[in-house]
Amino acid sequence: MRCAFLYADRPLATAQPAAADIADRAVDALIAEARVTPKPALVDERGSGAHRDLDLMTMLRSARALRPTFLAIARAASGEAPSQALRERLARIGREGEAAMLRATDGSNAHRGAIWIVGLLCAGAAMHAPGDTEAICSSAALIARHEDRFAPASAETSHGARVAARFRVAGARGEAREGFLHALRIGLPALDDARRRGLAENDARLDALVAIIASLDDTCLLHRGGMKALVIAKKGARRVLQSGGAGSREGRAALAALDAELLALNASPGGAADLLAATLFLDSLRQSSS
Repeated sequence: MRCAFLYADRPLATAQPAAADIADRAVDALIAEARVTPKPALVDERGSGAHRDLDLMTMLRSARALRPTFLAIARAASGEAPSQALRERLARIGREGEAAMLRATDGSNAHRGAIWIVGLLCAGAAMHAPGDTEAICSSAALIARHEDRFAPASAETSHGARVAARFRVAGARGEAREGFLHALRIGLPALDDARRRGLAENDARLDALVAIIASLDDTCLLHRGGMKALVIAKKGARRVLQSGGAGSREGRAALAALDAELLALNASPGGAADLLAATLFLDSLRQSSS
């Protein structure tokens, strides 16, 4: 049974974290994702990857500019249950957050996907105890399954929406409605496994990212490089994992090869990066409860 149906009838927890703490952890997760290095064709400590209009400092400005958005989302969801009204209120806050992001980045899209993915998880986190990742994802998914009746027409013609329709993939909307399974069932287990094997934290996070890339039908890759880019990314990510992951010499060589292949196509796994940020956010919440 998918995460979105697991806890539909569970009462909201009474030990929710404070909204300010949720917002801080969300921003920290975006910053942590940006700093993970070396990521294939993505902005990191080395440079801009396949993104000519972004660099690390721009990503960090964007992340910090989104704190008021995440704070407003957590406050709006605190003490609430998933509903149409809440969905539309959060959408309004998210659109304001997108405007703040664009101001901070001089018009570059650093975190549009993350506003949706991590924003919904902030709402779920405001409803449940921080260690209950299943319930957090479930409530966030239930919110996402409501339609936003006030969404601008441009939402249906965005790159992600067009690509999802063309290639018949879930996209960011489907990922949320199905319960953030790439964060919950792939990212977190990969992170935990890498840590158990004694990997450095950066390498553990790289392994989580690569595991997500190997499975995700990433609309960012599809938009920038078509099905060819998606196939190359998935195969390359599997090679990294089969070669021992980011903590091994062979795995790091396979990761470098994947980076080169995607750069040659000017394509990057931005959807996977957003889900790594979601993974790190959920991980931070559960660590705060232990």
